[in-house]
Amino acid sequence: MTRVLFFIFLFSLLISNAQVTTKEGKQINIVYGGTFSKDEINAPGASIFSKDEERQVQFEHQGADLWCDIAIFYAAENKLRAIGNVRLQQGDSVEMNSGKINYDGNTKIAKAWENVDLTDGQMTLTTDTLYFNREKQQSFYDSGGKVVDSANVLTSKIGTYFMELKKVQFQDSVHIDNPEYTIDSKQLDYYRISKNAYMYGPSTIVGEEYTIYCERGFYDTKVEQGYGVKNTKINYSNRIIEGDSVYFDKTTSFASATNNITVTDTINDGVIRAHYAEIFKEKDSVFATKRAVAISLVQLDSLYIHGDTLMVTGPPENRELRAFRNAKFYKTDLSGKCDSIHSKEKTGVTELITNPILWNVDNQMTGDSIYLISDLETEKLDSLKVIENAFIIALDTIGKTGYNQAKGVNLYGKFIENELKIIDLVKNTEVIYYIYNDDDELIGIDKTICSKIRLLMENSDIDDITFFVNPDGNIFPEKDLPVEGRKLKGFIWRGDERILTKDDIFDEDDNSIELVKIRGIDNPVDIDTEERERNGLPPLDPSIPKQNSKAITPKRPVLKKLGNTQ
Repeated sequence: MTRVLFFIFLFSLLISNAQVTTKEGKQINIVYGGTFSKDEINAPGASIFSKDEERQVQFEHQGADLWCDIAIFYAAENKLRAIGNVRLQQGDSVEMNSGKINYDGNTKIAKAWENVDLTDGQMTLTTDTLYFNREKQQSFYDSGGKVVDSANVLTSKIGTYFMELKKVQFQDSVHIDNPEYTIDSKQLDYYRISKNAYMYGPSTIVGEEYTIYCERGFYDTKVEQGYGVKNTKINYSNRIIEGDSVYFDKTTSFASATNNITVTDTINDGVIRAHYAEIFKEKDSVFATKRAVAISLVQLDSLYIHGDTLMVTGPPENRELRAFRNAKFYKTDLSGKCDSIHSKEKTGVTELITNPILWNVDNQMTGDSIYLISDLETEKLDSLKVIENAFIIALDTIGKTGYNQAKGVNLYGKFIENELKIIDLVKNTEVIYYIYNDDDELIGIDKTICSKIRLLMENSDIDDITFFVNPDGNIFPEKDLPVEGRKLKGFIWRGDERILTKDDIFDEDDNSIELVKIRGIDNPVDIDTEERERNGLPPLDPSIPKQNSKAITPKRPVLKKLGNTQ
């Protein structure tokens, strides 16, 4: 008799529901009601269904089934509260389990709480409270949640799962845990199929042999490959790489950077700046171009080396620097230029190759090849070699019209406390030197040839000259030595080329480089943006984040209170 009365009630209830339903096809349907009761005090107007000995209560709504121990059903409002061992199944893949669910059949929004987990067969999302919008196919939490898939464990305070895109947008204290690396970010969009992550805001990736920081970036979590496009810094082995855009690939041990780059050698305290660079970890090398400059510390003074292309290769103890084409260098008391520069850490030798010229304060030196040698223990400049056609010229600083000159086959110089103190010229040497008395009055011009000349320097000026092996020459009164006889053969004064500041190492081409435009600095280029471009849609306004409906973080839905039953 009781079961007959129940079916009569159920039939009348369904007729009544059909009359109050505002939109055809939206009504929540009872599949199995179990036992029926009413509680007008705590749940006025609601029908209460409880599981029986056979099975749980079951409801169906537009492709989704819900099972629970107790259901409080408001047929007129098309709303349902499910309590106890709740399971919501949508299609063959999406399943949500919780302690309780409030479900609105008109909006298709569910609020689930108490040990919530949602899975689609490939991923599981767990949280305390989850909002599931079946109309938009989005789920949302703001009380902390965790997502686990085959590759990663991801946690955040706020998260939105876009089911159609297979994307989870994590916000606030985002953390990814993987056996090979960890990621921490302010906001991160994670595409489950590709396992790609797009980072928005301050983000840090820590791998076994690298650390990456950026404020806009992309990371393929499967192969540990990605890039940063805003305030990016990679700590890569013994180098720190910074730039507007930095790319990284663990598999090939390769990184590259574009625009406003700084590569810091943390072991040798060297720095490379450029607008394009490539770093090869296995070869321990750096390739840099576009206004490239290498900066190192030489006895409390910075040495700047520039070339159209810079290459730094080898391990720290055997590192080599090469500057190719239009090479220049500068430090406070020493500068020069040539076609290329080659410097070896192991030998302490820096070679200026092809048409080299060197300025030691006011002294101009030229030759076929020039070598600067550092002391390996103190790392201070030790000596200088000019091989073949050595020529040194300095403007007469008193008279200001003539030039002190010395030449020979080779030149050897000695630095003491970073200052060039001794210069030896050997083989077929010649000198022209202006001699003054203590009152700076010109005594005469010394013009001598011999086998060897030694110049003792003081404050970069010639303080004393010694001639060796059969010197032959005279001191001529100024009036007795014609102007054309006051220059040695091969004399070329290049004072207008002298590098006086660190900025002089760059020429007009270097200073007029147009930097490439880095995409994504203001608005990251993610899969959604690329899809808009493919469809010919205009780019999103960077001042309005996440404009398309796929990327909007839904606000917490407001559900009408369904009685007092908890």
